[in-house]
Amino acid sequence: MSGMNDHGDRPEKAAILLKGENMTASHRNNVKVLGNGERTLMFAHGYGCDQSMWRHVYPSFTDQFRVILFDYVGSGSSDSSAFEKTRYSTLRGYGQDVLDIMEELDLHEVHFVGHSVSSMIGALASIQYPDRFASLTMIGPSPCYFNVGNYVGGMERADVESLLDTLESNHISWSASMAPVIMGNPETPELAGELEASFCRMDPFLANHFGRVTFLSDNRADLPKVTVNTLILQCQKDIIAGIAVGEYIHACLPNSQFVLLNATGHCPHLSAPKEVVKALQAFLN
Repeated sequence: MSGMNDHGDRPEKAAILLKGENMTASHRNNVKVLGNGERTLMFAHGYGCDQSMWRHVYPSFTDQFRVILFDYVGSGSSDSSAFEKTRYSTLRGYGQDVLDIMEELDLHEVHFVGHSVSSMIGALASIQYPDRFASLTMIGPSPCYFNVGNYVGGMERADVESLLDTLESNHISWSASMAPVIMGNPETPELAGELEASFCRMDPFLANHFGRVTFLSDNRADLPKVTVNTLILQCQKDIIAGIAVGEYIHACLPNSQFVLLNATGHCPHLSAPKEVVKALQAFLN
């Protein structure tokens, strides 16, 4: 963790040791604290990514917010030695990382912005401790990536299993083939290249584990339990989380609003950051 924020101020609460571990949440999750606003804005990255993916978005908020960036265990510059298979066997384990960071920094009424799987991670954390959250913003969320009954997640369960088998058997090949599909926006191939490089930086075992937890999760039953105000940001063409999925989440969340961005692909914070900033500012203000 950076010891000071951009204005030289130290966090209000000293770092605490995690139970049973000789490290802090800030070290484990490579936490960065920026800005000096009275309100707190936390950005959480998606599968195979890290906090650097927010670089085009968060600078627009550091004047008014204290901004929190971090990496999940196994991603970015997190401490991978903290990985525990049992803890991270469900998305709730990753949600506990979020809550640990909030506890260590004594954060309350946080505006949480989650991309992709972090949308559900944030939702689960908010259900457990709603007082820690002021709002949720979900970018390209999905509570379930495969079709179940009348629910249209976008893929068949067998197709998801096949993709995960490929990820396990050939991490590099999977990254090269999936990054352009997930990113979309073929007119800017450098974005797909950045996503591919991010995928490849992950340890293959941890990438496979997080991938299975992510793409085989089903959190549809949890959605009605989310009580905080929620913004759902959806792209017009997203192969991972289609418009029907965003509309489904909107219908399930009691306090939500749905915004269809003028953007395509699954990573608008990289391909259309101005659209994301505009929608987020309108929601937070």
